[in-house]
Amino acid sequence: MTVREDEVRRPDGSPGIFGVVEKPDFALVLPRCPGGFWMVEQFRYPVGRRAWEFPQGSWGAGASGDQAALARQELAEETGLRAGSLTHLGHLFEAYGYSTQGFDVYLATDLQEGAPDREASEQDMVHRAFGDQEIAAMIRSGQIVDAPSLAALTLYRLAAG
Repeated sequence: MTVREDEVRRPDGSPGIFGVVEKPDFALVLPRCPGGFWMVEQFRYPVGRRAWEFPQGSWGAGASGDQAALARQELAEETGLRAGSLTHLGHLFEAYGYSTQGFDVYLATDLQEGAPDREASEQDMVHRAFGDQEIAAMIRSGQIVDAPSLAALTLYRLAAG
């Protein structure tokens, strides 16, 4: 990640400074099970709390590949699930008002369970399946507050039409 401040000229000609956070894109996976989705919960240091979200992540230092491969890796790493089918639902930006970071959303189906292989920073992570109505209640109660996860659900609902 890099942070920079750019000197800019606004449309009216006045000078300004624009802060930009450059981060690599990530993949977010919606692991669909009958009547719901698998989710993960972990502590997020910047906000000082635990919350539920969909599996997501970026390539580590020195690693690379396509976004579909990244989605499969993150799904297996965080949940142990393997997807028989992976469908790209769209590309979004996490916070384009100050960051270059985008993310690709994938729907994972035909899931097979296995053991997670989490990174050291994910050791407190837990995962489980929730029904669609449970997820709606968790959004309303503030248990799901991750903006990319909520945006991914919107893409899923638009695709499921």
